[in-house]
Amino acid sequence: MTDNSKSTSTRFFAWMAVAALVVIADQVTKWAIIEWVALYERIPLNSFINLTHQRNTGAAFSLLAEAGGWQRWFFIGLAGIVSIVLAVWLWRIRNHGHTILSAGLALVLGGAVGNLIDRIMLGYVTDFIQVWFGSWPFPSFNIADAGISVGAALLIIDALFFSGREEETA
Repeated sequence: MTDNSKSTSTRFFAWMAVAALVVIADQVTKWAIIEWVALYERIPLNSFINLTHQRNTGAAFSLLAEAGGWQRWFFIGLAGIVSIVLAVWLWRIRNHGHTILSAGLALVLGGAVGNLIDRIMLGYVTDFIQVWFGSWPFPSFNIADAGISVGAALLIIDALFFSGREEETA
């Protein structure tokens, strides 16, 4: 193995470690919530953030939560496919040094796997962070959801400002 192939493999595994850290943080915090916070209990942290214990059988914003059970398997399949695609994408760009793109992909991958574990093991996703805007509560979320959201923002930033610029400057 050449030094260059070692360094590109190291980059790939570093981004996979970022994804793994998101999964670990997500699963540890969900375990703590399940263990120590009663279902639907709210613990105010400040005037606009609560810790809570919610079960989401649907997707973002509880989409399809009342669908009757088939959505569990749909979301497991979808998250599995998306996770594989993201890992392959990270592998393919390992030689190109796209830091923002790679960070976004790693965060989305970690979030997808974190929620996938919940769906497989529990049949639902545990949400526990609730943010209030005045008297309106934003839908509860978790560390995996935050990883997906920040990762998606990085993907948008990369698409708008960075990807494709390499060809323009060449």
